[in-house]
Amino acid sequence: MWGFTIAAAAFMAAFFVIALAWGGAGIVIALPLALVALGAGFLLDLRRRSRVARSAHNIQDRARNNKVEFTERDKQTLTRK
Repeated sequence: MWGFTIAAAAFMAAFFVIALAWGGAGIVIALPLALVALGAGFLLDLRRRSRVARSAHNIQDRARNNKVEFTERDKQTLTRK
């Protein structure tokens, strides 16, 4: 999703620059459209990052609740120097 956000931002920036070059009413249309598109991309990226962080926290919580049982072989391997 990060690549999509960058591509959308670049497209909107280019659209805004073209509108500035042509002048006139294009600025009135391009600026709000660019801001809405950038805001939508930002919110989508924020939602994705939140989902990834929540998943990592769930994995940590499950790991804390599960006790790890080591076999004799594991103990020998881990303590060998």
